[in-house]
Order: sequence, then C-alpha cells, then structure tokens
Amino acid sequence: MTATAMKKQNTKPAEPEVNQATAAEHKLNSEEYARVLKIMGRTPSFTELGIFSAMWSEHCSYKSSRVWLAKLPTKAPWVIQGPGENAGVIDIGDGQAAVFKMESHNHPSFIEPFQGAATGVGGILRDVFTMGARPIANMNALRFGDPNHPKTRGLLKGVVSGIGHYGNCVGVPTVGGETNFHSSYNGNILVNAMTVGLADADKIFYSRGARVGDQVIYVGAKTGRDGVGGAVMSSDSFEGDVQDMRPQVQVGDPFMEKLLIEACLELMATDTITAIQDMGAAGLTSSSVEMADKGGVGIEIHMDRVPTREEGMTPYEMMLSESQERMLVILKPGIEAVAEAIFKKWNLDFAVIGSITDTGNLVVKMHGEVFAEMPVRPLVDDAPKYNRPTEPTPAQPILDATKFPLKNSVLQTLKQLLGTPDLCSRRWIFEQYDSLVRGMTANGPGIDHNGGSDAAIVKIPNNKKALAITTDCTPRYCFADPVQGGRQAVAEAWRNITCTGALPRAVTDNMNFGNPEKPRIMGQFAGAIEGMAEACNALDFPVISGNVSLYNETNGNAILPTPAIGGVGVLADVSKRMTIAFRTAGEAIILVGGTPGHIGQTIYLREVHGREEGAPPPVDLAVERKNGDAVRELILSSRVTACHDISDGGLLTAIAEMALPKNIGAELTIGADAATCFGEDQARYVLTCPAANAAEVLSELKSAGVTAEQIGQTIGATEIRLDGEKIALAELRTVYDHWLPDYING
Repeated sequence: MTATAMKKQNTKPAEPEVNQATAAEHKLNSEEYARVLKIMGRTPSFTELGIFSAMWSEHCSYKSSRVWLAKLPTKAPWVIQGPGENAGVIDIGDGQAAVFKMESHNHPSFIEPFQGAATGVGGILRDVFTMGARPIANMNALRFGDPNHPKTRGLLKGVVSGIGHYGNCVGVPTVGGETNFHSSYNGNILVNAMTVGLADADKIFYSRGARVGDQVIYVGAKTGRDGVGGAVMSSDSFEGDVQDMRPQVQVGDPFMEKLLIEACLELMATDTITAIQDMGAAGLTSSSVEMADKGGVGIEIHMDRVPTREEGMTPYEMMLSESQERMLVILKPGIEAVAEAIFKKWNLDFAVIGSITDTGNLVVKMHGEVFAEMPVRPLVDDAPKYNRPTEPTPAQPILDATKFPLKNSVLQTLKQLLGTPDLCSRRWIFEQYDSLVRGMTANGPGIDHNGGSDAAIVKIPNNKKALAITTDCTPRYCFADPVQGGRQAVAEAWRNITCTGALPRAVTDNMNFGNPEKPRIMGQFAGAIEGMAEACNALDFPVISGNVSLYNETNGNAILPTPAIGGVGVLADVSKRMTIAFRTAGEAIILVGGTPGHIGQTIYLREVHGREEGAPPPVDLAVERKNGDAVRELILSSRVTACHDISDGGLLTAIAEMALPKNIGAELTIGADAATCFGEDQARYVLTCPAANAAEVLSELKSAGVTAEQIGQTIGATEIRLDGEKIALAELRTVYDHWLPDYING
C-alpha cells in the first residue's frame, strides 16, 4: 500500500456538527442533552450522540415506565431468571427450564408490514436462544384497525405473511395467538411476538459475566444500513407519511437465523461462553453497552473489523444498525479457534472485533481513529427516569342490561355475532403458519384444530410433560377501566391455561400504550400495572420478562391501552390435556361461575347496539382462583370431557365454539336474554361430563365454594336449541368461517 493510500485510509471522516438542534433530531430534549454534556464534559461526537440517543430512547431505557414496572411481582420458587435478561426462565422440573418472552414490532410493521412482522419474529427467537434454549413455539398478538379502513386489509395480509414466512422457514411452529380489530389501531397497528424455548435448567446463558481481557466476538450475518435509528424511531409517535421511514425497518433472513440457532447451541454445548447478547434494538450499541455495564467493565470495539455488506459504512451507522441475525459473544480465553470453526462450519461470519477493558469506557475506533470514548455506566444507570404525571380514567357507570334488549331472536343474534371481525374464525390466519413442524404440537391454534383448546399445548421431547401457552388482552376493558382491564388480561391468560389442565406458572407482558407525556395515557399505564400486579400476586403468576411499547399513536390519536399478556403453564401429563370441543351427545353441560349479566364494553353492545360504553365486568381475583383451581382438579381427575372459558361474546358464543369443531349440538335451559347469553362476566367456564356424573361434579364444585349449575345437554342433532328456537350448526359455521377469507379476498 502506498503512503498516499495509507494516509487516506487513516484519515478520520468528518462527522456532522453536534448541537442542541442535532440532539433534538435524535429525540433528546434539552434537559437530556444538558445531561449528556455534563457526563461527557464536552460536546459529544456525532457517533457518541447517536449512542446516547439509542440507549436513552424509550425503547431501550424504559425511562417512562421503569418506576411503574418495579411494582410487578417477579419472583417465585420456580423462577430462575426474572426481568433484566434477554428472556425470563422458569423451572419446569426434571432438570428442565422454559425460557420465554414477548416483544413488540409495532412501528416497523405499520411502515413495512412483511419485514416488520418477520423481523419481530426473528428478534424474539434470538432473545430466547441467546439464553441457551432451543425455541419450540411461537405465538403472536395482533391488533389491526377498522376492517373498512383502506389500509387494514393490506396490513393484515402483510403481517400474517411476514410472520408465516419467518417462522415457517426457521422451523419453529407458530402454535397460537390472537387477532382483533378496532379503529383506534387505524394509524398504528400492534404486532407482538412471543417465543418459548426449552433448556437445561443448569445451562442457562446470560449477558452478564464479561471480564477484563476477554475477546469480543461478532457472529452471524453482516451489518448493513437497514434499521439505522430503529430504536429511536420506535420511541416516537407517527406524524404524517411514514413511508420515508422505510430504511429504518430491518430486513430479515430466516434461513440465516436457522444457521445461527444451530451454531449458537453447538457453541453453548462446548462450555466456552462467558456472556452472550443478541444484537436487537440499537444493535451493536445496546449489546456492547449492556454486556459491559453488567460486568462493570469497559469495552473497546474496532469498527474496521465488523463484517459489513455495504460500502463506506461509518462507525455511527455500524453502531446503530439493526441488521438482523447477529450476536455478540464473550468467550473464555484461548478457545477462539474452536468457536470460529463452529461458525465457519455453519457458513456464518465470525470476527474478533474488540476486547473487554478495565477503563469503564466504551471506545469505538476505526482505522486507529477514535470516534467515541464515553463512560459505560451513565449510558445505562444515568438514563432519564421519569415519574410522569398521571390522570385517572373517569369511572364509567354499570349499565342496566334491560336497556339494551335483543333486536332479533337470541340465536339469530348469535349468528350475527359469530360473523363479526372479533368473533369469527381465524382459520385463514393460522393456516398461513406451520403449527406442526417439529411434531411436538399437541393442540395448536384455533378451535378448528384437533378439537382446539384455550391455550396451545406443546409436548416436551422424551417426557410426558407439556407446556400450555397463551396470549391474551381485552383492550376495550383497559380503556374503560385500566385497573380492571389489567386484572382481566392476567386472569384470562390464567383461565386459558387452566382450561387445558395445566398449572399456570409465569407471565411475559407487552405493554402497548400511547404517548406517556399525556397524563391520561400515563394514567392508563399506571392503572394497568396496578391491576396486573394484583392479579399476578393473587394467582401466583409472576412476570418474568416483557417489553414496553409507548408512543403508539398517529397525529395525536392513541391506540386503546393494550397490555398484552403471554402466559405459560406446565401440564404434568400431556395425555390429560383438555380440549374445548363437545365429544359426544348425551352429556351434561355445566356452567361454572355466576352470571350477574354485565353488559358494559361487551362485543354484543358494540355489534348489536353500536355503542362502546359502560364499566367492564369486574374481576374478583379470589373467585378467579377458587373457580380455576376447582376446574383444573376436575380435569386432572378425568371427570370432565370438555372445558372452555367464557370471554368475548359471552356464554352462548362459548357454547357455539364448543359445538362447531365436532358438529355436536346442544339443548340449553338458560334465559334467552342478552345479559345471560352475551354478557361477559368473568371467572366462568363451560364444562361437559357424562350425564351420570353431573350430580357428583356439581356437588364437588359446591363443596369447593364454587357457583355452578347444569344448563343443558349435548345432543345428536347438529343444532343449538334454546327457548323453543333452534339454529343449525351449518348455518352458524357459514358465517363463522367465511367472514375473514371473504374480507381478505375483497
């Protein structure tokens, strides 16, 4: 190389000037920028400013939510790792652990639905296998706008396609989820992805543990310019046209992710890893800073050693890129060659890009020039922590159900409701996903699959145990009363797991809300946390991981508060798993739980009367616990033949969902009024059992202090009968099955 060429190579490229205006462009307010100046003792470089903006973004620092998240219960004897790592971990017995987490990819999915949703799946997979777990199941929780909105159909198709593409190609089954529609999501859809993995309980890997002198290893795919500034973008509201944000959306490669999973798990089996971290939000910045901070050490990175796929990338771009399928690994000294051979075998990049130092600083160099030299600890510990003003949601009145009578016969109203966006079959969606790959799915998505169940059931290899997995939230309840809504989200997840016979063990959450700088929005967040904490404590259902997604609004219009709950339970014997489908004619149908007839915020009220108002149904956590424990005992003692919780659409909707899978009818002896049939009272289940055992089952429930009654029986005729009226199951199936595919096809 000539002297001229060497001089050119070692010349530090000019960076933009940094000032208050530049900081504002990076979403740092004047007080935050003043804090940066104080920490640095000088004006930061452009690269340093980018690093501060990413680490102090809402997405990475949780600056508006940390004060409230601390109120959630996170400990239990079976919790191995709670919040603070890539994913949470619970002990499931036999030396095994379940590792799981849920995260959002809301803004990217609205901007570019296919890649936004696909990379959401890829990112949550990495969070789980980074802990040493093999992913065994994916779930999702999706919220879209009004079906009549011009963007909704395209967003739905793009998101579902992206989820299916990534999960199917990487070979991890998507076993369930939820999809709902509401106009509040017109300008900001929600895409929450959850992954569950399986690991040996004594072989969990953490991002902490880096020691001075250790080598910093980059593995996986090459770095590009996709996703630069993604963490900052995800921490801001939408204003105007979002298409100019497309470069901030990552591009995923599921086949590369599959190679990365296998290479990482093979490396983990060699016991050579000191620490490991996924390059997720803020990419190389967050992964390097968090690993150094947890070890109380410094880190030096040489950007000219980072594998790139684009020419002329600057340190700023490389540090803030969110290119996918990348990991940062700290190895035990002297075994780099062993690790490199593994990654080369899997055709993945492997590069020693830096080292752990005793300076406590993050140093970013390129061709010998320093682009950033900044203390690590303030990037994490001195991040802003706001206790923002809160304003409570005004209490709504309890509605008098008699003022909202049926407009048609009760069974024709049932037909109407089953053909609405929030109650129709999701078959079109889950058929885009491979729910059976790996062959361990015992019960997959939807009531149409294998009899269906309220939570997905995934078997554990070489063991009779299984995991029950669900995602749940009722945003309209949370909007009307955030505390009750928070309780209900946790309670319904707990109920859905209970309905399978599994014991609920732990929760991951995804807190989706609007602009926290608005007191009413912050009050929604605080109220939901309060309700969730109460429910988690009452139900022994701790929160072990999660994600906060704020600023979900466009032009000042916020989404409904949506604290999505991902729940996991353990079923000791998979052969005892329960489904929701009626099994045969001649069995007793039993209602567990009382029916006061709360009509506020119900699907019935919205779809039949066109109104969204009133208090949501209250959640009595003591009754939830009592009823659920009694139901689970009946399932595990093989005294019931089907079980379904009552939620959206109320009692009659639940019964229809039990009748449709196997085309077995029901004759009911309940009041044919709106409150009885379509009220959404909580802590309720529908059970079936042989008619000869009904008295015994009812007696046992009564002895446990549980309200229960027989409300009918299953019949051979393929119809539902009530109050002298009947309707064919085929008639219900037509509207239930056809709404979504008809909508997709225009």
